[in-house]
Amino acid sequence: MIRSFIETSLIDWDGRLSMVLFFDRCNFNCPFCQNWRLILHPQKFPLISSDEIFRKLNKKKGWIDGVVLTGGEPLIYKKGVFEIAQRLKKVGFGVKLDTNGSYPDALKLLIGKKLVDYVAMDIKAPLNEQYYIAAGKTFDLNKIKKSVRIMMKDLVDYEFRTTCVPGIIDENIIKKIGGEIRGARRWVLQSFVPANAREEAYQHKKFSVRELETLLNIACRYVPNAQLRGVEKT
Repeated sequence: MIRSFIETSLIDWDGRLSMVLFFDRCNFNCPFCQNWRLILHPQKFPLISSDEIFRKLNKKKGWIDGVVLTGGEPLIYKKGVFEIAQRLKKVGFGVKLDTNGSYPDALKLLIGKKLVDYVAMDIKAPLNEQYYIAAGKTFDLNKIKKSVRIMMKDLVDYEFRTTCVPGIIDENIIKKIGGEIRGARRWVLQSFVPANAREEAYQHKKFSVRELETLLNIACRYVPNAQLRGVEKT
């Protein structure tokens, strides 16, 4: 279930020092995936028990602000996510979930039970057939739409995030996505790291800072609190 973790991170939960837990499965096959080695070859990574994780967390209590559940797609392991989140909340840690939004019922329940403090949900493309290219497969797109509606009820602090991959994202695509999440609390455009991409076709494509700023200016028309992440300051 959990095959890797970062003991302390300053970049995975804005404003918090966090531990990051990586779940080893995903129901998507994104061609630009950054964690594809973990997803395709989980057996090459050691299985990490929750007891080991909590031993490390206990040593960092009062220093670590929260724990990020990421992957892969954590909600594939619905029972495991709920058990870890409950245990984390019981001992006073904040919980952030990174999700692709394809498990809306589990997401709604997790929020309803107040087991998560922050949700970062991917919006990979417009909510039409173009999404299948970004996700690398066809699936029930209504599940993503349902998760968007859940997020926009403002029952938990959240962000939508879009990785800006050339060939997947452009100015018109940002306009389309913006129209679908207009008025959201936060929209983060993430800089793409081509060297880590799963498919070779995406390993040499990257937007310039100027191009990303142009995309951001468009995004801000729909979500005023839109921002860039992963862009090196010059």
